[in-house]
Amino acid sequence: MTTPTEGSVVFKNVVKKYGNVTALKPLNLSIEPGKLVTLLGPSGCGKTTTLRLIAGLEAATSGNIIIGGEDVTHLSATYRKVSMVFQSYALFPHMTVVENVAYGLTVKKMPKNEAHQKAEQGLELVGLKGFGARLPSELSGGQQQRVAVARAIVLEPEVLLLDEPLSNLDAKLRRHVREEIRQIQQNLGLTAVYVTHDQEEAMAVSDTIIVMKDAEIAQIGTPRDLYEKPNSSFIADFIGDANLIDCDVTHTDGNQSDIVVAGTKLSLKTPANGTGAGKLVIRPHQVILSNEKTETGFEGHVTYAAYLGNMTQYTVDGPLGQLFVISNVSESPIKMGDTVSINFKDNDIRLVDI
Repeated sequence: MTTPTEGSVVFKNVVKKYGNVTALKPLNLSIEPGKLVTLLGPSGCGKTTTLRLIAGLEAATSGNIIIGGEDVTHLSATYRKVSMVFQSYALFPHMTVVENVAYGLTVKKMPKNEAHQKAEQGLELVGLKGFGARLPSELSGGQQQRVAVARAIVLEPEVLLLDEPLSNLDAKLRRHVREEIRQIQQNLGLTAVYVTHDQEEAMAVSDTIIVMKDAEIAQIGTPRDLYEKPNSSFIADFIGDANLIDCDVTHTDGNQSDIVVAGTKLSLKTPANGTGAGKLVIRPHQVILSNEKTETGFEGHVTYAAYLGNMTQYTVDGPLGQLFVISNVSESPIKMGDTVSINFKDNDIRLVDI
């Protein structure tokens, strides 16, 4: 039976500096045991630095790092109960698959026969039973990634760390392997910290996403919360596609807001943090296009239309600027060059940056 703190990760005012450069501003976070949490953000935002601090591959400049209830701030990587899956897989090409998986166990002085037995069990967990005698060069990229995962989990870590684990795979294989990683994590009840810059990947595997920007946390939430309730235009634009439109909030009562956009007054069923200049966040599927003129709509001109089977994508120019629109309506499709009326599903629209 696990204790409540086993597998937990806590950062208390953790700062990382390289000389005069601050790679991580004071960071406070708490990761619950058994959860998969993704650090997501653009290059240079601090996500990989955070992962390396958990692993013990970097030393914190200040603050405390607590894993499984133990303060490991000054503990080297060797003595932390964490395992890491690297972007490059880092498999030994001259060793068989089972020898690669058993390597960490043999380093820890486990008898060779016992280490190989545990390695075979690890391979079975990741769906590679019977592959132990092969060399890494005889495996596909997805299979090599699963070997790297097996090598990490046989060490029975409290926390599994994954650094851009799918970046070397093609799009179709990425989807398949990320599903396998998520299933392994859930079946074993592992605490996992996953780093990626791919928002779709993060949304597909995560219990919680920590979005980072400029060496600090921009927002924490479930994939649904971040998509439907972004707290800034940065989050709205980074998590999924979004049309960001300048507006002015003239009144809000917590449930409804009056705004002025492109010279037109609108009343929306959405809260705002205050009044003044802000941004209207409209997702592509929230835009309604019609060939028929409506009393409340904005007029626009379709400059691009692409039929993609289960949907059609449009680019529409008008008083709101250039809008990206996705429509699932197949009857009477709107064509490139059409003049259209633009309306919104206003119960899903968000107001940010006020």
